[in-house]
Amino acid sequence: MSGLTNVLVIIAVVVLVVARQFAAQQITADKRWWVVPAVLVFMAVRKPDLLDPHHQALSAALIGLELLVGLAIGAGWAWTTRLWTAQDGAVWSRSTKASGAVWIVGVAIRVGLYAAGAAFGVKQGSAALMLALAATLLVRSGVLVWRAQSLRPAPQEAAAYGDGVRVPTWKDRV
Repeated sequence: MSGLTNVLVIIAVVVLVVARQFAAQQITADKRWWVVPAVLVFMAVRKPDLLDPHHQALSAALIGLELLVGLAIGAGWAWTTRLWTAQDGAVWSRSTKASGAVWIVGVAIRVGLYAAGAAFGVKQGSAALMLALAATLLVRSGVLVWRAQSLRPAPQEAAAYGDGVRVPTWKDRV
């Protein structure tokens, strides 16, 4: 796949994720939350120019920093996302203004890392960005699923019809 295709994939994923983060989303119990990050990792590591051949150590250090930033952004994004349960027990999420701030800070840090690499003459491709985005999405999804599981009420015995048992609505405030 060409560099242009990789850039388009990155832009499409970022636009999809950012656009969806401020809309209420139901967190499901399916185990596929890791698929998009896995595809991004696969696309990134298959690239032959993951590391700059002339600056391998510095290039690896920049990728490591990108991954650390991605992990931190994912964790910050997940912990600033509001979770709540509906009356039917379904867990919902919606990002907050703090989540938007985490994204802005993350983009600024990544621009700074790219500028530092360029200043040292390190050739940087889209693979490092894909790895960092995968780390961000993986951590965010994992933390949200973990937080959602802690909000789901424990299964109770079935109440007789008309018992008048009400299921409380739990809210996790951020």
